[in-house]
Amino acid sequence: MNKYDYLIVGAGLFGCVFSYEMTKKGKKCLIIDKRNHIGGNVFTYHKNGIEIHKYGAHIFHTNNKNIWEYITQFAEFNNFINSPVAIYNDELYNLPFNMNTFSKMWGVRTPQEAKRKIHQQITNLNIIQPKNLEEQALSLVGTDVYNKLIKEYTEKQWGRACKNLPPFIIKRLPVRFTYDNNYFSDRYQGIPIGGYTQIIKKMLQNTDIRLNTDYFDHKEELLNIADNILFTGMIDQYYNYCYGALSYRSLRFETEELKTDNYQGCAVVNYTSKNVPYTRIIEHKHFEFGKQSTTIISREYPTEWTKYAEPYYPVNDENNSKLYKLYQNLSKQESNVIFGGRLGHYKYYDMDKVIEQALILSNNI
Repeated sequence: MNKYDYLIVGAGLFGCVFSYEMTKKGKKCLIIDKRNHIGGNVFTYHKNGIEIHKYGAHIFHTNNKNIWEYITQFAEFNNFINSPVAIYNDELYNLPFNMNTFSKMWGVRTPQEAKRKIHQQITNLNIIQPKNLEEQALSLVGTDVYNKLIKEYTEKQWGRACKNLPPFIIKRLPVRFTYDNNYFSDRYQGIPIGGYTQIIKKMLQNTDIRLNTDYFDHKEELLNIADNILFTGMIDQYYNYCYGALSYRSLRFETEELKTDNYQGCAVVNYTSKNVPYTRIIEHKHFEFGKQSTTIISREYPTEWTKYAEPYYPVNDENNSKLYKLYQNLSKQESNVIFGGRLGHYKYYDMDKVIEQALILSNNI
């Protein structure tokens, strides 16, 4: 008789929510992760009084009241509002694109002036049916915003020319004709006071955990200790890349402590020009309004993914979407294996959608 009802591969947010819910239903769960910590990419840790987002900025936002009430049962959230800025060469602009952005760029003051400027640029381009990301973006915001705040940043992020990226990557761009620097328009937004790891610990307090454990290195043993598997890793790796490897983008972080109490004045600054190799700098203390005498920053470098790197973003272009369908069809033939999360579903999810999908899965079971 197997020791566990569920083996959960991956201690990220999806796996942890699923484990918490199934444990409440009386199921015995074992969760494993190849990393040396729980929490996946939402993992945070303390250093000199500052909560560090090890794998990049994670700002919780949602319009779903039920999801907000669900996550806030595990921790108190602060009232952090994401108001990033973008630096292009020696120019600084507010994000998302709003009247502060347009006023700085063109000297306009009213929404009508900004709309006329953008409309004139779009009309002059005469793009009827966008064929790639560049044409899609130009047809939405015109040339000035695209050239300074989108083009080079996007090419750094994806490692490909905008002309070679599909248009649906930018289906729409947030353009606001108000002086509002709140990046998200969701009703609920904030950062857990004390970080995300405390939330994960509470979710897993009744779950057995094995860290530094790669599923593929211990597969024979692990298959014999659980009735069912929730796999939140890469679906193509699970099937030994039998149809070929899916494409991902990876990230590299350089984190350092600086002897200043305030390095950049906000949590996130995007660097949109190609002459800066990183896409953004995160100053962690600003997520929790820190007053420490020193500060800690992380520079974020996008990189091409290899089989030995950490996958962050699925590249959901046409070819990869077709390839994923082949793996998805294989997964439908499984009787006791479930795939979940952004790697198992080959889809980028915001945190609220991760929780929502994990709850749907656990409720259906």
